[in-house]
Amino acid sequence: MTILNTAEQPIGVQDPALAESTFKKIMWRFMPLLFLCYVVSYLDRINVGFAKLTMLNDLSFSNAVYGLGAGVFFIGYFFAEVPSNLILHRVGARRWIARIMITWSLISAATALVQTPMQFYIARFFLGIAEAGFFPGIVLYLTLWFPAHRRGKMVALLMAGNPVSGILSGLVSGYILHTMNMVHGLAGWQWLFIIEAAPALILGLVVMFFLTDKVDDAHWLSNEQRAIVAEEISLDNRAKTHSSVRQGLLGGRVWLMCSILFLLVMGTSTIGFWQPSIISNSGITDPRMIGVISAVPYLAALLGMYLAGKSSDRHRERRWHAVIPLLVAVPGFLICAFFPLTPWLAITGLIIATAGIITSLPMFWALPTSFLGGAGAAAGIALINSTGNLASFAGPALLGFLKDLTQSMTTGLVIVAGCVFVSAMIILVFVPARMVNR
Repeated sequence: MTILNTAEQPIGVQDPALAESTFKKIMWRFMPLLFLCYVVSYLDRINVGFAKLTMLNDLSFSNAVYGLGAGVFFIGYFFAEVPSNLILHRVGARRWIARIMITWSLISAATALVQTPMQFYIARFFLGIAEAGFFPGIVLYLTLWFPAHRRGKMVALLMAGNPVSGILSGLVSGYILHTMNMVHGLAGWQWLFIIEAAPALILGLVVMFFLTDKVDDAHWLSNEQRAIVAEEISLDNRAKTHSSVRQGLLGGRVWLMCSILFLLVMGTSTIGFWQPSIISNSGITDPRMIGVISAVPYLAALLGMYLAGKSSDRHRERRWHAVIPLLVAVPGFLICAFFPLTPWLAITGLIIATAGIITSLPMFWALPTSFLGGAGAAAGIALINSTGNLASFAGPALLGFLKDLTQSMTTGLVIVAGCVFVSAMIILVFVPARMVNR
């Protein structure tokens, strides 16, 4: 047996050909399902951005009410995230992810019933509690099946669900708003919440019967294949320095990652919740056309994620693969800020900003998973994700407030561009290559 421990070669390889075929088999068993689950999770999170196009007028909500309601999701998400992931670590991903998906689908559908700002806030708050633990739980699950030198591509494949959900959200949500308005007495935005909640319910049941919690339980692998996976995961875990709950919650590296993700998510939440409004403000008002146009930036992001994930694993380099997309996103947000009424410029800015900021996400997650393991990973990944995603409360609320105050999105978008730039600088200055590149 040969064990290689250099930055250029994988570790724990007994039979390279068998190892490759084994991890490819694992990928095809889990990744399509996890990808679909992530698509519908993000769809149910951001469809409120399309509902806004008609919901605000129907319910007489202001932009500030919408911004607060869109963001309060992440308050519930924050408080439930770490406990949820610790429960997942204890009971297994199969049952807990299924529970998460089924409960959030029911609450998302119930959002169609809201009539007042307080009802809107309550629905979004409990949707955040229901969904808490889903994404960090899946990231944790991937660390149980894929060692670091194979995981970058898997996280990129998973998070390709982000732009895919953006594409589907634009096309499907625009169509629902246009064609389902007042069908059986319900507004288009109400049908949007009901129809788009159904896939999560179905997939939650599929997860219950399809996921395998542990390598030892994977009877669809041979004994030799299970041994190869167990050895690579074991050797990968030896390099991790934060393996206890205390280290996952209190470690300085963990809180550094929290600050980076917070600033980064200021950008992703702006795209997720305000992209339809940016397109609408440029003079394009047909919901179907807004939906079609909003798919284009996500197509660019999908290509960027694939190329960055493949390159990151091939070169065993994490920092620059996270930083460069962030620096690309900054001018995109500034173009949207200063040329909001010129459609081709605003859309070009959206393409640049969306491709850059979304490509950076899976590259970012290669950083904390390189040093978090075991219970420390369960706690730390959840803490990073929940703390970082508080920006999804602050970002939409801030943009909504500034838009009502100034009747323009310029100030808010400039602030977002600054946050994205600072996140890139923190990675370059405070995250040494030796900490994350492997």
